[in-house]
Amino acid sequence: MRGRDQETGEYLGESRSQNRRDALEVLALGEKLVELTPAQLARLPIPEGLLEHIEYTKRITSHGARKRQLAFLAKQMRREEDETLEAIRDALDANSETSRREVAIMHRMERWRERLLAEGDVALGELLDEYPQADRQALRTLVRNALAEKAKNKPPRAFREIYQVLRELMLVPVLNATAQVAGEDDDADDGEGDDEQD
Repeated sequence: MRGRDQETGEYLGESRSQNRRDALEVLALGEKLVELTPAQLARLPIPEGLLEHIEYTKRITSHGARKRQLAFLAKQMRREEDETLEAIRDALDANSETSRREVAIMHRMERWRERLLAEGDVALGELLDEYPQADRQALRTLVRNALAEKAKNKPPRAFREIYQVLRELMLVPVLNATAQVAGEDDDADDGEGDDEQD
């Protein structure tokens, strides 16, 4: 039971409703974490002990048991510092934005591949205007081979290779830039810690 301030008469501490809302927020965060792949989880600043609970929850398939385990996971998460949960939320939001950007680039790569196969040199010229570092001859050969494979009902080897070339042109630089920014943020955090030790 919450007490009251003797002087002002105001209640001390958070209300039960606020505590319930906070608990439901943590439960929702736990549900999101359980749905992530191991690679996505590895990018988040999750304490080791909490990570074990998340991995255990992922393995449970029975609906009732999973619901109970999620409640237990949320209880374990509420024991963490607020700063830890905020860091997880922030990283989760950043990963969501990065994922959306990656998906948009992949759709763009698909559209370019379709254009290259449909329009040939016209689309290739436009692609080279945008990405001058691309190898014109290699792409032209891949497009020709992909069309021949399709005409002869052969496995789409060149078709896949076009996608890999486009990936190197469009997606890899974005991923490298994102990793570099994340590394700089880590370096900045490390630098702040160094100042405090002096």
